[in-house]
Amino acid sequence: MNIHFQSAHPEDPHYISRSVWLRAAVLGANDGIVSISSLIVGVAAAESSSGSILIAGLAGLVAGAMSMAAGEYVSVSSQSDIETADIEREKEFLETNSKAEFAELIEIYELRGLTRTTAELVAHELTGDDPLRAHVRDELGLSEIHAANPIQAAFASALTFSLAGSIPLLAAYLAAADTIIVSVLIATLIALAVLGATGAKLGGAPIIPASIRVLVWGSAAMAVTAGVGWLFGVAVA
Repeated sequence: MNIHFQSAHPEDPHYISRSVWLRAAVLGANDGIVSISSLIVGVAAAESSSGSILIAGLAGLVAGAMSMAAGEYVSVSSQSDIETADIEREKEFLETNSKAEFAELIEIYELRGLTRTTAELVAHELTGDDPLRAHVRDELGLSEIHAANPIQAAFASALTFSLAGSIPLLAAYLAAADTIIVSVLIATLIALAVLGATGAKLGGAPIIPASIRVLVWGSAAMAVTAGVGWLFGVAVA
């Protein structure tokens, strides 16, 4: 059952409901930019032809998108399985020992600062229609907002990986053979900064710190990965 309420500040809403899919989207985009850039720079550093560079980049883009989708689906499914199992376990506890569960709920409210009398009243009110819902929310800390959604996470991750990873690939395609590495690096730095700003904007967070964080860590990851290819003359992705 969904609960809707009137916000006290509709012009400045909360963004916590976006946290599940936004995390997967930012992760996919960041991985797409960094891994495809590293792959292209690594191949280019090994003095491969432009055709080989583009084929390697395209193959990495397809394989990476599928890998991100599968990884997100499996990991989020595991989270969903844990949540479902805990809910079922809580349902069994309520059926076999409802008094102890009710006392536990009262204690939770007391620990949050309510007096004993108020905690008992709140527990009675919230468990009147749906005891399981109250225990799932307040004892397990689960809600509809944070519920794991494997399909959503997999789609968001794969889509953003593909879109973001196509940026360095496009830069390599448009660049002259002797400027591929420089062009890809410049496009990557710009893409990382934009990704940080976009993620912060969608999440209602400060833009500059987020942009710097994504730019620094993404650049460091790309430098290490591409540096291996440069040093040994092989591509590492």
